[in-house]
Amino acid sequence: MAAGKKAKNMAQTAKGKVKETTGKATGNTSLEMKGRAEQVAGDAKQTARKAKDTLKH
Repeated sequence: MAAGKKAKNMAQTAKGKVKETTGKATGNTSLEMKGRAEQVAGDAKQTARKAKDTLKH
């Protein structure tokens, strides 16, 4: 996996986790849901990238 893309996807997942935690702490369900969605998107991109790399080898 390209290091840059891996780091970008991991950062997106981490950013989503921060949003979710902040949303929970403040009672902001909208922010919490946005955070969860961002985490899912980051995880999906990582999974797709790993599958792509596995097929290349």
